[in-house]
Amino acid sequence: MCRHLAYLGPPLTLRELLFDPPHSLVRQSWAPRDMRGGGTINADGFGVGWYPPTGGDPVRYRRAQPIWSDPTIADLAAATSTGAVLAAVRSATVGMAVVDAAAAPFAEGRWLFSHNGVVRGWPDTVVPLAATLPVRDLLTLDATTDSALLWALVRHRLRAGLPPGQAVAETVTSVAAAAPGSRLNLLLTDGRTVVASVAGHALSVRTTPDSVLLSSEPHDDDPAWREVPDDHLVTATATGMHLRPLTRPENHHRPLHGREDG
Repeated sequence: MCRHLAYLGPPLTLRELLFDPPHSLVRQSWAPRDMRGGGTINADGFGVGWYPPTGGDPVRYRRAQPIWSDPTIADLAAATSTGAVLAAVRSATVGMAVVDAAAAPFAEGRWLFSHNGVVRGWPDTVVPLAATLPVRDLLTLDATTDSALLWALVRHRLRAGLPPGQAVAETVTSVAAAAPGSRLNLLLTDGRTVVASVAGHALSVRTTPDSVLLSSEPHDDDPAWREVPDDHLVTATATGMHLRPLTRPENHHRPLHGREDG
């Protein structure tokens, strides 16, 4: 499992988002509150992607070490201001690679992507889904991990012209059908819109009239935080948010799965 967040709104320093809150993403790396049986800490890497205020594609900083042990990220965070961020801290599934390239966010063009969860029965359960991808995409995966494959599946749909919400929803439903019990909380952003799936793990959201912050766990005790229900898809901009159920393709009234404990 992992912890991740996405922010859209008025420019803030990365330090204000990642370090300063009492239950910040950095704190969640070593003292998470809701891992649901997926480990105890998030020490197998981290990544931050942000959009420059002057425009252009996002910038990424990824490492395979715990975020608290990196000598650069705190200084970088204090000096970097942005109005659009996706960041994550990683708890690697046993047997999966622990390298810089395995840490979210994954990226292409303006897109940033993260996965909090696990694909059950990896890799055998998703071999048929992987076979639908171009061979080049499989040969150039960022890492041999379930998250990297999920990104390839979402990216393939984006390249085909699907709207981001549909690309995420179709990926979640297809993987959930192939690998029951998977936890598939995905985050996708282009710096203007964020799409998030909640399927088997926690996600909370805090909105203001000009900002939105989505996070695996609330950063503080602000009563404005709301937990997103399981088996739902969030589409948000800095000024608004839409929530809809995630359903299986064959039955639009049946949820992906019940809430898991742990």
